[in-house]
Amino acid sequence: MQDVVALALSAGEAILPFWRADVAVVNKADDSPVTAADLAAHQVITEGLQTLAPHIPVLSEEDCDIPLAERQTWRRWWLVDPLDGTKEFIAGSEEFTVNIALIDQGEVVFGVVSMPTSGRCYFGGRALGAWRAERSETAQAIQVRATPPAGSPFTVVASRRHSSPRQEALLNGLSTAVGPLELVSVGSSLKFCLLAEGSADCYPRLAPTSQWDTAAAQGVVEGAGGEVIEVDGQPFRYPARESLLNPYFLALPAGARWREALLGLV
Repeated sequence: MQDVVALALSAGEAILPFWRADVAVVNKADDSPVTAADLAAHQVITEGLQTLAPHIPVLSEEDCDIPLAERQTWRRWWLVDPLDGTKEFIAGSEEFTVNIALIDQGEVVFGVVSMPTSGRCYFGGRALGAWRAERSETAQAIQVRATPPAGSPFTVVASRRHSSPRQEALLNGLSTAVGPLELVSVGSSLKFCLLAEGSADCYPRLAPTSQWDTAAAQGVVEGAGGEVIEVDGQPFRYPARESLLNPYFLALPAGARWREALLGLV
């Protein structure tokens, strides 16, 4: 995992020269944007992972046209978003990340989420624990919080750019179940990381995401004592399937007393 942390930080260094530099933007077939920064980080990561573990294949947002028949033969693979939050990056925001996850038979082994502008990095996995490291500082263990601090509202993290009527209805119902909500809007996989470090209580996502958007940060949440589940309560996994889009999901502390109320709302 530490080797992948170093690699994610290197990919962030490859991104920074393009940040706030009027970089050219091209729209892909699905109308999502891609920049030279995405491609530079992709090259750093794929070359680094091949050196680190040449026998493990890589599925990256910038190289995802791999036939299902081939992906179905994989037992273990890397799932990568070289620049998560490209729209935030283009807008000049700091809320973009580098995401690298190791997947084994559809489950996240560990994930690394780095923030290029600050050098902050989150990493962890279900059987490993979770940490947050600032640039050139010793990593600190992090953990989800069971309840908000006394006198603080229940904090829900959400996407700055993506919502849905169903998600709005969920938030309205959740406020009835747990009390007043504070909604924190943040870009990229940092939403998961706020939950993992105990700065927020829940991250519901009833709008589209892709597998590379979520896997690395899911590893951090699970290492910090949280869980990511589908809206029927089943564990959130990454099976080989034709579509690389995720089902809707909920991220929350494992064993939260309001878990069943949340599931009842969706």
